[in-house]
Amino acid sequence: MLDKALPKNPMPMLSAWLEESWTTADTPNPNKMAITSARVLDGVAYPSTRIVLLKDANFDSGFVVFYTNYQSRKGRELLSNSRASALIHWDKLGRQVSLEGVIVKSPPEESDAYFATRHRSSRIGAWTSNQSQPVDSRDDLVANLKATEQRFEGQEVPRPPHWGGLRLWIDHIELWCDGEFRLHDRAVWQRSLGHATDPTAGGEWSVTRLQP
Repeated sequence: MLDKALPKNPMPMLSAWLEESWTTADTPNPNKMAITSARVLDGVAYPSTRIVLLKDANFDSGFVVFYTNYQSRKGRELLSNSRASALIHWDKLGRQVSLEGVIVKSPPEESDAYFATRHRSSRIGAWTSNQSQPVDSRDDLVANLKATEQRFEGQEVPRPPHWGGLRLWIDHIELWCDGEFRLHDRAVWQRSLGHATDPTAGGEWSVTRLQP
């Protein structure tokens, strides 16, 4: 359960929950995170959700990092409408984290460093797939893969310019714990951020306990 006296800053608790999920959750990919983007057409928002992997976090500044193809549907939506939400749920721990905030591209050197750690096949795949775009057949996709393998045969595979990290700068976070009689324990922290393209100047957190 959450502490009776809620901390002013939720980031240390988020850090502890993420750390614990790696050691006790006993589930594949405990860092899996549902991310929701939206395209806006004629004033109407059309949301879409998919699973990504939370790969890094800066708890001092208050952002989490995941990686994607910038030209994919989620990449285009997140970079054109930078407001996004994310959800992490650990069933065995009875915990859930809801995040909202602003999406900003990671620095190129950060994306380069992570890309270099990926398996070669994953790096080849990043060049092969025009993510979210139509393809005539699976055979065509396999042919593209073989062409990419030949292109980089005997050499390092650099990061494609259309692939890299995205930072979700958090301005709204809800921590949820399972409770008896469905009296779950919930609290929400909120803060203001700087300009959408430079959200680093985060304000002080305010916290409120919520009814389940």
